[in-house]
Amino acid sequence: MDMSQYLDLFIDESKEHLQSINERLLELEKTPEDMSVVNDIFRSAHTLKGMSATMGFEDLANLTHQMENVLDGIRNRRLSVTPELLDVIFEAVDHLEAMISSIAAGGDGTRDVRRTVEQLKRIEQGEMPNKQAAREEPPLEHAYGEFEYQYGEFEYHVLEQAKEQGFSVYEIRVRLRDDCLLKAARVYMVFEQLNEVGEIVKAMPPVEMLEEEQFDREFLVTVVSKAPADELQKRLMGISEIDDVKVSMLSSNEPSAESEKAAAPQQPAAMEQAAAVQAEAEAPEKQTAKQATKTIRVNIERLDMLMNLFEELVVDRGRLEQISRELNHAELTETVERMSRISSDLQTIILNMRMVPVETVFNRFPRMVRQLARELGKKVRLDVIGAETELDRTVIDEIGDPLVHLLRNALDHGIEAPDVRAARGKPEEGTIQLRAYHSGNHVFIEIEDDGAGISREKVLKKAISRGIVSPEAAEHLTDEQVYELIFAPGFSTADHISDISGRGVGLDVVKSTIESLGGTVAVDSRPGQGSLFSIQLPLTLSIISVLLVQIAAETYAIPLSSIMETALIRKEDVFYVHNQPVIDFRGKVVPLVRLKDVFAVPGASDDSETVPAVIVRKGEKLAALAVDSFIGQQEVVLKSLGNYLSSVFAISGATILGDGRVALIIDCNALVK
Repeated sequence: MDMSQYLDLFIDESKEHLQSINERLLELEKTPEDMSVVNDIFRSAHTLKGMSATMGFEDLANLTHQMENVLDGIRNRRLSVTPELLDVIFEAVDHLEAMISSIAAGGDGTRDVRRTVEQLKRIEQGEMPNKQAAREEPPLEHAYGEFEYQYGEFEYHVLEQAKEQGFSVYEIRVRLRDDCLLKAARVYMVFEQLNEVGEIVKAMPPVEMLEEEQFDREFLVTVVSKAPADELQKRLMGISEIDDVKVSMLSSNEPSAESEKAAAPQQPAAMEQAAAVQAEAEAPEKQTAKQATKTIRVNIERLDMLMNLFEELVVDRGRLEQISRELNHAELTETVERMSRISSDLQTIILNMRMVPVETVFNRFPRMVRQLARELGKKVRLDVIGAETELDRTVIDEIGDPLVHLLRNALDHGIEAPDVRAARGKPEEGTIQLRAYHSGNHVFIEIEDDGAGISREKVLKKAISRGIVSPEAAEHLTDEQVYELIFAPGFSTADHISDISGRGVGLDVVKSTIESLGGTVAVDSRPGQGSLFSIQLPLTLSIISVLLVQIAAETYAIPLSSIMETALIRKEDVFYVHNQPVIDFRGKVVPLVRLKDVFAVPGASDDSETVPAVIVRKGEKLAALAVDSFIGQQEVVLKSLGNYLSSVFAISGATILGDGRVALIIDCNALVK
């Protein structure tokens, strides 16, 4: 039976089950006696095992089966829940997630999970793990048959034939340095060196994942070669940014009857098991079942195509509206207005279809915080608020990494060690709040901790030593300006380099990523009390409301989300401070930016007594943008300028107007800054 038609469904459902397992494991750690949580985890693992066996992914099914045995021991109270036991189960879940990612990328889902399987077997037999055992290096030398799940039948015979022809079979574990920047390039160089003296039979993770850098620091390569092991070791250690290389010769035992039996496909039974567990897990009432059938899965590419078609419709709608105004035909005007209302409703529906709860990103953070807190020896609780808040899928796909940086920063720099917190009169357990909420046409995501806060003196000292700010200028900086310095490229206040921070990479990446999405990031801090990082993001990136303005013969668009108000400024109300024009706006000195000069627009200067201006805001900073005239408000489709024009100052994109002309969309953030 061809199962490939079900592959996408298998991947989606597997990810959902693994996410559920992750969440419930975190609950189990807090309430280890709650057997209902264990039963939920067991059902998800059991269903995942059945699905994997049905699809023919035996490696995945075998690992899940071993994890299931341990969970069964817990729910039958033969085993007790300890942090060390959960560490091993979390490690198994990590492997399962990597296998699913491999399958999604077109790989076969194989992975070196020997150490985890062995630990799970020992736990099942009653040997509880300790912290020492949890960090042991996996053994390198092994027999084929003992780990039959690692090699497919074809690969097994290739290795056997190579052995018969006098070749040696090596398994090589390569570990890259922590500061390796181009991991894929180092992998390529390793493969080049090995291909000169032998032939690569297998790589773990698969080649596709290695090329896309979907691995941490280590990868394994199985090679057949007549060269001695020390020559392979010497060749690979000669490559820069390689931290360690371990070469092990593999023996070739015949697979045991038991392992052959385990590898044999048993799809019908697996299907029955999966169906039974699914029925047991869901067992919904009739009302719930009716609601479930109203949901369908839609490929995101189809929604992107639908959005692109609608964007073209918006352009034509603008053209029709302009023609209607020019002709002043009553029936045409009425029809166009009706079409505009319908297309607006259609636009709302399409945008809502693309909206995804930020929960899809937030879900992975509790597990990450738990792991980092244990590594740092800190006690930390993560409170997630507003996970149901929705964002456009395009934005969701990009915000994960910035949030990871900010959370790691809060854990490492913000939250103090338990003894330090106790000495300061704080609870030993620190708290990090991750909040999301809507406000107008924006979504705000905030990360707040109750840690040590940002040290003004420490930041200034590091900024001066890095040449980011001069000692003279540093004396006049406000607290807000000092805190902004931590977003400078290469800035870090870490006293030593670790896996978590201190490499000078992080917050500058956060700032550039958020700004590339049309958002902003701000920081506030109270020494000794904690810090707050606030990210402001647009709801969607494709269709935006703008104010069209005229500058000489050219039309520009200013996003309404950045505009406070418009104003007519008398020329005598324009003053100069340090040779820069400014205006008095409601008692506040605001710089006046003449867009005609910024964009070098040709044309004669306007001699009128008043200057039309648009007051725009970025955080707490204001600027007045001087234009020639206001045209009006309009919804437009935001189009990228492409890579060739990506560095144009203060222009975030372009749009096609109703008359077919192109209008550039102004990046107010760049002008204010």
